Amino acid sequence: MKKNRVFWVVILLLALLAIVLLVTRRSGTIHPRNYRFAVEDTASITRIFMVDKENASVLLERDSSGIWMVNGKYRVRKSGIDMLLETLHKVMPKAPVPLSGRDNVIAELATQAIKVEVYQWVYRINLWDRIRLFPHEKRTSTYYVGGGTPDNRGTFMLMEGSSIPFVVHIVGFRGYIAPRYSSWEEDWRDHTVFNMRLGEIASLSIEFPETPASSFRIENRPEGLRLFSLEEEQQVAGFDTLRVMNLLTAFSDIRFETLVTTMDPRRKDSLLMATPFHIITLAGRDGEVQMMKTYHKPNDMMRLDFDGTPLPYDMDRFYGWLEEEQEFALLQFFVFDRIIRPLDFFLNI
Repeated sequence: MKKNRVFWVVILLLALLAIVLLVTRRSGTIHPRNYRFAVEDTASITRIFMVDKENASVLLERDSSGIWMVNGKYRVRKSGIDMLLETLHKVMPKAPVPLSGRDNVIAELATQAIKVEVYQWVYRINLWDRIRLFPHEKRTSTYYVGGGTPDNRGTFMLMEGSSIPFVVHIVGFRGYIAPRYSSWEEDWRDHTVFNMRLGEIASLSIEFPETPASSFRIENRPEGLRLFSLEEEQQVAGFDTLRVMNLLTAFSDIRFETLVTTMDPRRKDSLLMATPFHIITLAGRDGEVQMMKTYHKPNDMMRLDFDGTPLPYDMDRFYGWLEEEQEFALLQFFVFDRIIRPLDFFLNI
């Protein structure tokens, strides 16, 4: 009996020693905290802060209704935030940077990287993801995003506090993902100009200051559609109701191409003093009003017509004045031609 007891004691001690060695062994391995870039639960993310070496920064955060805002001022472009959240979820380490190139990569990250901070709702008590108590916001990840690898199939990243940079990638995606981490506010702003559905619209007016006879107003009443000539200030009979309905339906998602942030102040002042190209006013049943004035864009490229004469204006793009933001946006005729129609387009003649 005594020998059996000693035997089992020895076995127990050896087992405990083996467990200690397995738990404490670190030689030849890299701790997961050096490459844990991915966020498993992106739905719990509350804020994402990004800043570059020039101190350009953006703070993307969900408001109380769940809408993403950029720097507390503008709605975030949905396609942009969707792609970033997908990236945060799917990004994974491909390999640590080899020792031979590690110093160069770290030096590059020190001068060119974008710092990323991720904040999430977490629980002070979380038992098997079933019992969750005491939620609070916490910064759960901080890392630096550098440029792409020479073969453009990976991106250099470094966790804060680590000395081991990694090449990361997204499985199935060929390219580098650094451009998805932009620290410029303009890259994140929503490009929506008009976004009302047919049932939400109370009225629409489009003025053509250069050709007043083309100006009109549509009223979307419960008893039916009404069309009015703004120049004659009277209701129009015998119009094409299908064309009017298609026009109103198109206002559910109209976007500008890009913000014009580098316009010469003299051109800006000149445009605002000029006669608008169009004045579009969309009123909702809830009292919301979405309005935009448009202006011709000069033919800066000096494009010619078929006779070799310079065109008076750009035939592909024009300007839109965003009243609330006090900025100009670049608009495409390709997009806006379907909502800017003259009055006679709707007449059954």
